[in-house]
Amino acid sequence: MLPAPLRRWLGPLAVLAALVVVVLGVRYAGHSEPGRVDRWIVRPTADSVRPPWRHVALALDFLGEPTGSTMVIVVCVAGCLLLRRPRAAVLVAVGSGLTVGTTTLLKHLVGRTIHGPGNLSYPSGHTAFFTALALMAALLATGRLGLGTAAGTSLVLAASLAAGAAMGWAEVRLGAHYPTDALGGWCTALAVIPATAWLVDRTADRTAAALAGRPGADG
Repeated sequence: MLPAPLRRWLGPLAVLAALVVVVLGVRYAGHSEPGRVDRWIVRPTADSVRPPWRHVALALDFLGEPTGSTMVIVVCVAGCLLLRRPRAAVLVAVGSGLTVGTTTLLKHLVGRTIHGPGNLSYPSGHTAFFTALALMAALLATGRLGLGTAAGTSLVLAASLAAGAAMGWAEVRLGAHYPTDALGGWCTALAVIPATAWLVDRTADRTAAALAGRPGADG
């Protein structure tokens, strides 16, 4: 699930993304107001999207909600199994779970809020989840198409940027997150998914090797 041509670039990129998540988390820990960067981009606490784009923003937001995200994961896992890609199915299930779990843990550790003390905001779980889906789809496409380092890396980065920007736009415009929350969510997915893909590959390879080495495994 982590094509060899991409490992050279995605490993350092994942580490860099993790550092950005930590730096932003420390910077905005315990805050309840938009930072300077947030105010420079947009008024983060204002619901500023109007029809027809509001319908697009709400549709994207639904995909990150528990019901919507569960539906998406089920469909993606089923599609992977129909394509006879069990590793991809495992990656979608585990990668999505770890991404959401990581953002949830970070929210409680950082304690940044929006619209009151009960609304933890950093990092954006919606943005992280949607970015994670795009990353996993791009990794699968890279492997199936046999793309090289340049093409594969470009596809992965383009997919993650497009997904992160789309969901980040929706969350910020709906007033659910600050822009830096969306950036933190995007970086969380960039840190979690490559590591998860590597672990899925390692586990599957070791399991296959162990089964192949069993007495009588050939018949």
